[in-house]
Amino acid sequence: MDLVSEVREIAQRSKTRVLVNDRVDIALAAGVDGVHLPANGLPPSRVRPLVSVPGVSTHSLEEALIAEQARADFIFFGPIFDTPGKHPIGLDALRSVTSAIHIPVLAIGGITRENAQLAIAAGAAGIAAIRMFQQ
Repeated sequence: MDLVSEVREIAQRSKTRVLVNDRVDIALAAGVDGVHLPANGLPPSRVRPLVSVPGVSTHSLEEALIAEQARADFIFFGPIFDTPGKHPIGLDALRSVTSAIHIPVLAIGGITRENAQLAIAAGAAGIAAIRMFQQ
């Protein structure tokens, strides 16, 4: 939790939002902006009274529609590009989702500085990345 609190302090100086992956308890304790829920986890409607920004990981149009119906503020969709241990679903799938739902879609999975703009051009409202920021 100390790391999350430290990240929250840094993020407060910018427009960056901090979400904790799948740990509503840590998100609450650290006072961050929200939580990143797995597709098969708690529904956003159950989490909303506790955290202000629930987002849901999705991997198909069906999951994206379910997350939107369950009152997610946004979805993560991917993996868009090649990433270790996961098969990419690609930009065409991203385009299908961004045109079908009415909440923001963040592209995730294999995002790099070189391909991030491709995801934005396909309709993503933004990106989410881990390895890109570790390198």
